[in-house]
Amino acid sequence: MSSNDLTTNKRPSETNQKWNAVADPCVHCGFCLPTCASYRVLGTEMDSPRGRIHTLKAIENGEIKLDSTVTSHFDTCLGCFACVTACPSGVRYDQIIEAARPLLNQPGLRTPCDNFFRALLLKLLPYPQRLRAVLQTVRAYSGSTIQDVARGLGIIRLFGPQIEAMEALLPTLSKESFKDSFPIINRAHGETRGRVGLVLGCVQRCFDPSVNQATIAVLQANGWEVIIPKNQGCCGAVAHHQGQMEQTKLLAKELIKSFSSVIRENLPAEEKPLEAVLVAASGCGHTMKAFKAITENEESFDAPVFDVHEFLFQKGLSSSFHKTLKPLLHKDGTPSNSHNPISVVYHDACHMIHGQGISKEPRQLLQKIPHLIIKEVQEPGVCCGSAGIYNLVQPKEAAELGQIKTKDLTGTGAEIILSANIGCTLQIRRHINKNLLVAHPMQILAQSAGLH
Repeated sequence: MSSNDLTTNKRPSETNQKWNAVADPCVHCGFCLPTCASYRVLGTEMDSPRGRIHTLKAIENGEIKLDSTVTSHFDTCLGCFACVTACPSGVRYDQIIEAARPLLNQPGLRTPCDNFFRALLLKLLPYPQRLRAVLQTVRAYSGSTIQDVARGLGIIRLFGPQIEAMEALLPTLSKESFKDSFPIINRAHGETRGRVGLVLGCVQRCFDPSVNQATIAVLQANGWEVIIPKNQGCCGAVAHHQGQMEQTKLLAKELIKSFSSVIRENLPAEEKPLEAVLVAASGCGHTMKAFKAITENEESFDAPVFDVHEFLFQKGLSSSFHKTLKPLLHKDGTPSNSHNPISVVYHDACHMIHGQGISKEPRQLLQKIPHLIIKEVQEPGVCCGSAGIYNLVQPKEAAELGQIKTKDLTGTGAEIILSANIGCTLQIRRHINKNLLVAHPMQILAQSAGLH
């Protein structure tokens, strides 16, 4: 669909008819409204899935034009796809918003400041080395008393809401945040079951590198050899979420080539290269599973893409790993037991539950840990407000959603909050008491197995 298809005043073309075919099942029943994060905080029809569908049909039919006002209502969409799960008519809003987003990047639809900020983020976040160079300048500040004082006094507010939002997400940075120290080949422990590749994720490797460390350790302990290309780049998820399809396609191709090169240079030709390409960040996984469509069938991995929870659930934990799992410790240092189990609550990231249909797999892996109980939130399908760079470009709405989500999570009384997406993790950490642990399921599995 070209940009002209949504800005012309002419009668619907063949392309428009295809567009309407996707949107036509919408009967405006309103089942999407309670699940829609933007409607939840804004309460306006134009900021809901059915409102946006109606708007697009009006544009296609030449009744209105795509202008800055219309764009602002599309920019409030988080792309969480909760409406797709809720829709009884099977409307593929995910396909609709993905087709619409590139059109929103046309000149004149957003303010120059907004365009500059978005462009800056897309030149920074998908490139780990650039991101690390910037983070070096705030390394001493992160996690320091100065940061606590600056936040307490509200000094950061003076720099504007977007900078304030960026600072609020900044975690304590460790030395591992600035360098990928994994070897290319990470041998399996015990009997080898196969070989997998692992995508490290751009933001995850910088902001929470211990997640990748735990993921590799768990895979090795379960008999999987893990291949990690050095200097691997971004999967393109951040650009994909913003409708920057050329950048997404380029990043996807470069990532695919990095895996092809490392396999060709380091593995015997007669051996099966990879059983799967894995990722421990759900936002990345959702985009990687769409690589064939993104690259227009030009390139794809030589192995299927799986979320790490999905993969381990399908393959099963090894008997030797299962035997190593021990009860976790409570905050006071006492081990959990049958009379005093430890409670966790698992946060369903949108691109996991709605985008990939993964929900039971992480929970069933966690249930292998002795004396652990999983508590459930009241609204698991509602977005936390992270949504790629949404919490940076729409900070007010994102903050309100973050508060709603963390109230739901903490209301369970769980001792640990678990999140399988780095954006969600940072968003949740921002809005909760610092004494409450927010971790990745792989970290908890690794801890239970005594791997770190």
